[in-house]
Amino acid sequence: MSIRKVVKYGEPSLREPSKDVHKVSQKIKVLVDDLLDTMYAQNGVGLAAPQIGENYRVFVIDVSTGDQPLNPMVFINPKIIKKSGACISHEGCLSFPEAFTDVKRYANVMVKAMDRNGRSFVLEATDGTLLARCIQHEFDHLDGILFIDHLINRFDAEEQLKKNNLPPIQVEKLLDEPDLEPEIEKLLEEKVKKEKEKEENKQ
Repeated sequence: MSIRKVVKYGEPSLREPSKDVHKVSQKIKVLVDDLLDTMYAQNGVGLAAPQIGENYRVFVIDVSTGDQPLNPMVFINPKIIKKSGACISHEGCLSFPEAFTDVKRYANVMVKAMDRNGRSFVLEATDGTLLARCIQHEFDHLDGILFIDHLINRFDAEEQLKKNNLPPIQVEKLLDEPDLEPEIEKLLEEKVKKEKEKEENKQ
């Protein structure tokens, strides 16, 4: 078990699709332990194998907060088998130190994967919870997709990258998400309306 170096945005390996795990060997178990150690050391809520330079379809998550006991979750060869709804997610990433922006996500997801002992399980996360958003974020890493590929406001995302000395957006990687767009538009309109009402109430 060791704390590994996190690969930063701009490294080509973050864009490479990862390979399936054919056997949950000792090597994979050590990889899982390293992912957890590194995630906790960096105060992250999730970390995928490509982020420590290992292109295997493995990621870990722990969304426990405050006084809650640690609750590490391990996902090996995950598959998202159901997704629905939409939400706006304010996200960052350990590969993008200090950079945060709003992105498009599904509100509900169901994932099938193996745990660290090779046992299969199905997990459902709903209502745009941190777990639902985190599963999508880490799953993307396994396909070489990054959170900024789902951006909502390109100007804001560019500003965040520039401010934190990170490479610019790779325009060719931006995702067209027609199934999410209409719902995201509605959510943005509601957000603007609420902010306007808040301002008016202050006066």
